[in-house]
Formats: sequence, C-alpha cells, structure tokens
Amino acid sequence: MKINWGTGIVLSFIAFISFILFFVVRMNMDSNANHDLVTEDYYKEALNHQKEINAEVNANKHEKIRLEKTANGLLLHFPENIDFNKTKGTVSLYRPSNKQLDFDLPISLSNTNLLVPDKRLLDGRWDIKITWSYNGQDYLQKEKITY
Repeated sequence: MKINWGTGIVLSFIAFISFILFFVVRMNMDSNANHDLVTEDYYKEALNHQKEINAEVNANKHEKIRLEKTANGLLLHFPENIDFNKTKGTVSLYRPSNKQLDFDLPISLSNTNLLVPDKRLLDGRWDIKITWSYNGQDYLQKEKITY
C-alpha cells in the first residue's frame, strides 16, 4: 500500500492530536499536579482588596520590615521607632509548590525583631505577607524570598 501526501498529512494531524491528548489526560490524572486555588475563599478575599491597597500604601510611607536569613531561621526586623507592645498582626508564609507547608504566625514582639524558626522553613520559594496594625493604622508588606 502506498501512502500519498494527503494521507500523510491526516496521519500527522492524528499523531499530533493523540500526543496532546495523552499529556492532557496524564496531567489531570497525576496526583503530583495539584490544581488548587491560591486560597479557598478567593472571591471573599477579592472584596477586601481595597483595604489591602490602603494598608500597602501606609506601609510604603514608613520604613519597611527587613528580612534576614540567620542560622536560627528568618529574622524580621521591624522599624526601630515603633512601640513593639502596641503592634499586633500576623505573618503568613505561603509555599506556592505545596499548600500543606503554608502557615501563619501571630506577631508577638518582645523587641523589634520576630524570628520565624528554621525548622518551619524548607529550602525553596516562599511568599510572605506581613499584616500588622499600630496605633489604629493597618499596614501590609508582601515579599517573595528564596530560602
């Protein structure tokens, strides 16, 4: 049997479509490829977006929180001019590759530093969201680090 060019083009299309379908099915069945939203309450959080923008503007008006990797973990240096007893908030650490590693820490300062323990942080990329309030004013700082 002789294959002409028309049959060859049709066979090429069928091979290409089969190749693409194989990978689509494989990615949907693979348990390692999680297809989760960033947060469970995505739409509810979208309503609070303007509050986040205002908090980020407030944080940008003042000295930023510095992040420093130490032997004990990740050290967050809050501005020196704040009263650490009046500072309340949370530090949220988000791991894009695995939501089981995400965690939140309450901000409880005994001085102007906060330590995130090394045992909680695996090597790789982390998105850090620091939300705090001081004297009735809300602040928000977002950072992306590779630990």
